[in-house]
Amino acid sequence: MKALIYFLIALAVGLIVYNSTFLDLENTLSGDSKTALIGILASSIVVVLMIILLMSRAISEKSQE
Repeated sequence: MKALIYFLIALAVGLIVYNSTFLDLENTLSGDSKTALIGILASSIVVVLMIILLMSRAISEKSQE
């Protein structure tokens, strides 16, 4: 399970980098730039959720000992 979480984090970071190549800073809310911004936001949320999951699993393992 831990390897899957790290894989998902790496995949989300890769998608952030990929979507940032389509981001146009002059027209942020139009066309492909809007889609890239949504993709960056969604990938960032995935990274945060996976880190929270890792922390909660570590706390759960320590509390069971």
